[in-house]
Amino acid sequence: MTLAPWRSPLSRALHRDTEGRQRHRSKPHSRYFQLATVQANGHPANRTVVFRGFLHDTNHLKVITDYRSQKIHQIQHQAWAEACWYFTEAREQFRLAGKLILVDEDNPHTDLQKARYSTWQELSDNARVQFAWAHPGEKRGEPEAFSPQQPDAINPLPNFCLLLLDVINVDHLQLRGEPQNRWLYIRDDLNNWSASEINP
Repeated sequence: MTLAPWRSPLSRALHRDTEGRQRHRSKPHSRYFQLATVQANGHPANRTVVFRGFLHDTNHLKVITDYRSQKIHQIQHQAWAEACWYFTEAREQFRLAGKLILVDEDNPHTDLQKARYSTWQELSDNARVQFAWAHPGEKRGEPEAFSPQQPDAINPLPNFCLLLLDVINVDHLQLRGEPQNRWLYIRDDLNNWSASEINP
């Protein structure tokens, strides 16, 4: 798959500030973005997630989630989602809309399962153990429910899921400049991308 034209400006915003002196990668907040979905009742739901990179050589953003979490039910009801990612140093915002692909333990695609396993193996021990905690969203458990045995570092727990955002359009806004700069990237049915500069 050819990398989308929005990947280069996103990479620049992620890895350096406007003067190129500091790297966002060293700043933990740059790895977080907001992911909005639609609940079964039609109400919006938004949460902050951690960017885990791109799936191989695709344009799919990777995040992780717990199969027991509420957002899984929202995704199963409605796969459309939008990510909003703001870089404070570069003063750039990316809104990435598309469909979510859930890679749980039952996903039949071998390549996606390999990606699920490798993503689990790349996690820190602290991140992995959270998937062994008490059921998220239920009544607060006893302290021992949050001190489980450390999970296997190779084989993911059954409730560990890889979540992919298959991006269909991107709205990129640079807040610096007079006037500000804004681009719209759209993917057509043949997976070809178009890019146009639009009014901020």
